[in-house]
Amino acid sequence: MHAPGRFRTLGGAVSLLLAAGPGAGLATGPVRVQQAAPLALSDSAVVSLVTVLPGRRLYSLFGHTVIRVRDPATGLDVGFNYGTFDFPETPLGGAGFVARFAYGRLDYALSVQGDPIGSVRRYWRDESRPSVEQVLALTPEQARGLFRALAANARPENRTYRYDFFFDNCATRPRDVIEAALGGRLRSRLADPGTSFRRLLDPYLVGVPLLDLGMDLGLGPPADRIASARQALFLPEWLMEWASAAVVETPGGVRPLVARTDTLTWGPEAAERNPAPPWPTHLAWILCGPVLLLSLADARAGRRGRRGLDGLLLTGLGALGLLLAFLAFVSLHAVTRGNLNLLWAAPTHLVAGVVLLAGGRPRWLRPYMAAAFAAAVVFLVGWPAWPQEIPAAVLPVVLALLARAWLLALPAAEDQGEGKAVSQAGEASSS
Repeated sequence: MHAPGRFRTLGGAVSLLLAAGPGAGLATGPVRVQQAAPLALSDSAVVSLVTVLPGRRLYSLFGHTVIRVRDPATGLDVGFNYGTFDFPETPLGGAGFVARFAYGRLDYALSVQGDPIGSVRRYWRDESRPSVEQVLALTPEQARGLFRALAANARPENRTYRYDFFFDNCATRPRDVIEAALGGRLRSRLADPGTSFRRLLDPYLVGVPLLDLGMDLGLGPPADRIASARQALFLPEWLMEWASAAVVETPGGVRPLVARTDTLTWGPEAAERNPAPPWPTHLAWILCGPVLLLSLADARAGRRGRRGLDGLLLTGLGALGLLLAFLAFVSLHAVTRGNLNLLWAAPTHLVAGVVLLAGGRPRWLRPYMAAAFAAAVVFLVGWPAWPQEIPAAVLPVVLALLARAWLLALPAAEDQGEGKAVSQAGEASSS
């Protein structure tokens, strides 16, 4: 990590994060990391949860959460932001950030931000992003305990943590610190979502189908586990709902965790999420449909492959397979393990594709393509039963692979001719 002044929130660089795979846009704009304020709070201090709802830009798709601490008696007003990170100032720039994220070794930090409401207003002014503040019903001692914990987290030796999109991010950290401050007296009444981690992301990605497809391809079966209500809190909006539904046990009974909810910024289009057509799926059919028709014509004509077409198809699938294999076997991300898309997007396709583009047709190509055909068949037959949701855009690609692999696995015309000649020579010698 670099010096505190070099920390930034998820500004323009987060679009790279999103494009690289599973990731989240959690905040925007430069933030100055300050030293934590004095630990003493008066009895009039107020702690609140500020949620900036999703926007339309890539880096704002999932929203953001800040814990605000305000003390009218001392003039203190700060926001604790777990969504800051150190953007690498290296020749690689954004590529270095993407590489760190893809590998799963991306460190985030808690920063202390002055004038948190001013930042919220900038979100509205610049991006029309609505925001909501939930004032927590804490006793003065609970508020002081929460503030002490936040201040301790913000110390240089404590503020950094290893970011995990689903399980440890700028929304789960506020949940954890609030639970700890209430000492086991907090009770959640939020119902389980009844859906998977993958499906929880879908409402935020309806306007960016290509990003939705990329994330679906990169996530493995662990992302299809059903999430509990607590696990869904990696999303700021769910954290806001969790706070609204939570209660705190007291000697006199239970009280709501949230004493008051204030809408800070809002507008007529604030809650709209405009779905975009599933054009990646349409494009996949447009590109692969002619390949299927051409394959049918090749089969009727006895043609056993087209080097250019087959080479490009296998090279593209192999390159995708390299990325998926890296996420599944090399990266530290648990949710990309066991990716079944590797059955059709195998990294070894890259070798076969390059060989074909170079004009070669080695002896191993036929058995390799037979194996690729078999793997694709297994993938299609098992599709309804796989523990992993497969995007619709994959179907035309796999069908195209099946068609071309079948043709490449068959004996070439010259091989058939040689076989007939050998058979005829054998008959002549026996007679």
